Amino acid sequence: MMSKPEAERDWGNQYRLVASERWKAKSAAMGQLATDALVEYAQPKAGMHVIDLASGTGEPAITLARRVGPQGHVTAIDLSADLLEIAEKRAHSRALMNFSTHKADAHALPFANNSFDLGTSRFGVMFFRDPQKALGELRRVLRPGARACFLAWGSFDQPYWSSTVGTVHRRIGGPLLSADGPNPFRFASSGSLSDVLRAADFDCVEEQTRFVPWTWPGSPEEVWEQMKAISVPFRPLLDRVPPDHWPQVDAEVCREVARYSDGENISFGASVVLASGRK
Repeated sequence: MMSKPEAERDWGNQYRLVASERWKAKSAAMGQLATDALVEYAQPKAGMHVIDLASGTGEPAITLARRVGPQGHVTAIDLSADLLEIAEKRAHSRALMNFSTHKADAHALPFANNSFDLGTSRFGVMFFRDPQKALGELRRVLRPGARACFLAWGSFDQPYWSSTVGTVHRRIGGPLLSADGPNPFRFASSGSLSDVLRAADFDCVEEQTRFVPWTWPGSPEEVWEQMKAISVPFRPLLDRVPPDHWPQVDAEVCREVARYSDGENISFGASVVLASGRK
């Protein structure tokens, strides 16, 4: 299991930051419909105070800030101050005055009890060191009756993953993920995230698996370059590729990804898990 300093160093490393900045527009476009699915599921209301965990470069916090309006507020939380700086710039460019960031660990939130009307996290809950503890902390800072809503990845067996890192894995072999490392598919099994929500004392727990569009507006080479740069959980796998094998690996991945391309966009689609609980 990664320690806090190790986790922060990986998630906020310079290579990932450069990639996040370079591909921010296309990454945002690819993930926007998944963001919208979580926001609609969370049902934010005008005037709400929202906490968004593992916000990274700013979603769904920015979309939520638009929904809660000037009388509401969204606080974006992440371990990486550098990623949050990107989120702040994105919010500023949209003239959002009801948005703030806070560098913090989800396992020890620096807020008083009963501070927020809604809690969210998009593709973050899978990477918490101790999900039950983190969700318990979230429950503590939520007001009575408030919901916590999460979006997590479904199974690995879907086009986005199987055509990219899956192609590398089939060629290189060995473990797909480190046994003690971050696992994007931690809650892919039906009911597994619900179990953690119940263990953290949430009531009215719900869970569903949904298919959402997941489309990259560009070439196979671009989406693969972006994936290689930001994909912390698969770094050990990528590091096992011998340097002289990379030209062949890159070409093979791009051929697989191109199967989902219409020449302008790459339409993968994504299987995701939506889950919620109420304090």
